[in-house]
Amino acid sequence: MSAMTAHERVKAARAPDRPRVRAYIADLFDDFFETHGDRLAGDDAALLCGVATFEGRPVTVAGNVKGIDLDSNLAVNFGMAGPDGYRKLQRAARQAEKFRRPLVTFIDTPGASPTASAEERGQGEAIARCLFELSGLKTPIIAVLTGEGGSGGALALGLADRVIMLENSVYSVLSPEGFASILWKDASRAEEAAGVMKLTAEDLLAFGMADEIVREPPGGVAANRTALMRALRGVLRRTLDELCALDTQTLLAQRYEKYRKF
Repeated sequence: MSAMTAHERVKAARAPDRPRVRAYIADLFDDFFETHGDRLAGDDAALLCGVATFEGRPVTVAGNVKGIDLDSNLAVNFGMAGPDGYRKLQRAARQAEKFRRPLVTFIDTPGASPTASAEERGQGEAIARCLFELSGLKTPIIAVLTGEGGSGGALALGLADRVIMLENSVYSVLSPEGFASILWKDASRAEEAAGVMKLTAEDLLAFGMADEIVREPPGGVAANRTALMRALRGVLRRTLDELCALDTQTLLAQRYEKYRKF
């Protein structure tokens, strides 16, 4: 394992050349068909949902969408979904349960959209409803943290039977900049904040909030995307086999116990 500081891992998680959700879908899944809209108000481009197959097994896939430059990030609100996105996720989750498909989510967001419009349209309720729906979903759920996992925007996709983190992903209640601004009234102390927030994959694994870490290849994931996807595919295959072997009652009981411990 590389001896990176917590702040260096935050920077690695945010790197613009890091694979985005569509790259994971293209490399890991077949026959992907994207579904659009929450059937209530709109279609949030910051959150992607669809159906696919993983090595012949039908699955539902969802994930935060980030861009690679200013224009593409503006088009998806820098990966910060609004209530339409979280309600789209709820719709996809209910459909996954109906057709007995495992749900696989990919998390990479600084947080939920903080705009007045999002709040007016029920942002808090939409995130809470995601937690409610996923907590009792009668099908396996796997969450994969690929970059940033920020606040409720990440948690809405993160209530899962297994939480897998890439080595340089992070997961926290808010950004180091926000933490420093609140605690010390000084956002410039973000590097110091990252060191005390316990947001790295190793920290989360030690807390029991992550279940497994996927090591990243030397040179970074952008330089060796094939190796990363090969390693992640193996973890997904094994985890899906384990979860799909459980009956529904056992699956839900284990999920309940997992989150009661928190």
